Amino acid sequence: MKTALFDFDLPDELIASQPADPRDSARLLVVADKLADEAIRNLPHFLKPGDVVVFNDTRVLPARLHGRRGKAGIELLLHKPIMDGVWQCFAKPAKRLNPNDRIEFAEGFSAVVQKKLEGGQVVLAFNCVGQALKAALAEHGHMPLPPYIEKKRAANAGDVQRYQTVYARAEAEGSVAAPTAGLHFTPELLAAIDAAGASRVHVTLHVGGGTFLPVKTEDTADHVMHSEWAEVSEQAASAINAAKAAGGRVVAVGTTSLRTLESATGPDGVLKAFSGETNIFITPGYSFRLVDVLLTNFHLPRSTLFMLVSAFSGLERMHAAYAHAMKNAYRFYSYGDACLLYKQSL
Repeated sequence: MKTALFDFDLPDELIASQPADPRDSARLLVVADKLADEAIRNLPHFLKPGDVVVFNDTRVLPARLHGRRGKAGIELLLHKPIMDGVWQCFAKPAKRLNPNDRIEFAEGFSAVVQKKLEGGQVVLAFNCVGQALKAALAEHGHMPLPPYIEKKRAANAGDVQRYQTVYARAEAEGSVAAPTAGLHFTPELLAAIDAAGASRVHVTLHVGGGTFLPVKTEDTADHVMHSEWAEVSEQAASAINAAKAAGGRVVAVGTTSLRTLESATGPDGVLKAFSGETNIFITPGYSFRLVDVLLTNFHLPRSTLFMLVSAFSGLERMHAAYAHAMKNAYRFYSYGDACLLYKQSL
């Protein structure tokens, strides 16, 4: 499909630079046969007993680092782990870096450039691994806010807590961007989901920096999708399959949860335990195997995420929904509002 089909004019002022406070005070656009303006805290009203709500429990790393190569300042965003202590990173300015260059972040914390890649990326080998590297990142790293937020303001102390879901697991630390639909949830909202008779299940997908890469090709078929590590446990697969078999709907919280579930579901509609890389790229024409309802934020034009929601609910319907959202000043992207989408009937 032509990438231009997924374009629209988004006023810059609608890209949220601050999160809603409290989390569940964000707005919710329900996209069904008719559009309805709601609030995130009313999400349980749209759930049915027996539904299963699936969350991505990944935790965001403080993956933005500032260092020096000699006298030159270097900014890095950890993008993808190659092996323990070795990461693929976006570097600014990358042209100043060459293989074997050493970047100093703090006393006792440094990295060596192993190779240069295309698109301003390098492979770095840190001088520590495992828990020591995590501790160094926690001390010297910064929360990796998306570039369209950082051009408006710098990350602050509040982002350390706010750019993290309340259910993120410390053991699942590995993302360099938040699964943003999950940022709306509070303990009270999770309890209301339970009270509505829906169950909650967690999967994991470590969101990579590639989620911010624009689609530059004229045709979606020519776009190379980034890969990310995901996992569905045996317990999660069993619980989701049981809910589906009993007539419940699978409600994915965020495109990362949806991509994880669809990656691990066979043609028979049965979800299997899964652990590994996924580069699933969903565009209109894709046949969804498992997910029935999707809660997601509003996405940027020409992005793989807007393509995904257009595949899920229909391109024409999503353009109409986004036009309504812009007319009514909904807030877009990571710190913005959300929409509740129903799978279109084919």
